[in-house]
Amino acid sequence: MAKINLRPWREELRQERQQQFMVVLVGVLVLSFSVLFFWHQYLTGLIDDQTSRNQFILQETDKLKEQIAEIDKLKQERKRLIDRMKVIQELQGNRPVIVKVFDELVRTVPDGIFYQSISMQGMQLSVAGVADSNNRISSLMRNFDNSEWFKEPNLTSVKALKGEAGTSSRFNLSVLQTTPNAEEEVKGRRKKL
Repeated sequence: MAKINLRPWREELRQERQQQFMVVLVGVLVLSFSVLFFWHQYLTGLIDDQTSRNQFILQETDKLKEQIAEIDKLKQERKRLIDRMKVIQELQGNRPVIVKVFDELVRTVPDGIFYQSISMQGMQLSVAGVADSNNRISSLMRNFDNSEWFKEPNLTSVKALKGEAGTSSRFNLSVLQTTPNAEEEVKGRRKKL
């Protein structure tokens, strides 16, 4: 029988398979590293995109905070202007009140009484004057009490003065100034119509 040596052929086949294995192994490693590299690049891109979005959100948040601060300043300015407008409206609305008060002072003074000084602090009106008699002072207080512009007259002092013409009295009194109810004025206007 002939002896055939298959060893070199098997050896070559083994080497060829080893080379194929190495090529496949290198190919798989290259493919794995490229997949990992591209996966890493993809994730890095996603992270960069999210970071840029976060930066954009932070910038917009800062802009909104500035706008909110500006809105708060505008609200404070608006409130200050509204307060000023209210004061101006009150002054405009109260302008005729002082005229009415002086008119009512003239209407309430009876004959024989002379005012020497009138002062007002807040709503408290202080009157100093001279009267022919105490009855005139009582009449003045009744007139103040009956007036819709004054209430709670309070006589603080009365001094008798003796002179050539007879006796007279110096008096000091205080009275609260009021404004007639706006509803009553509206009702009065409706009745006139």
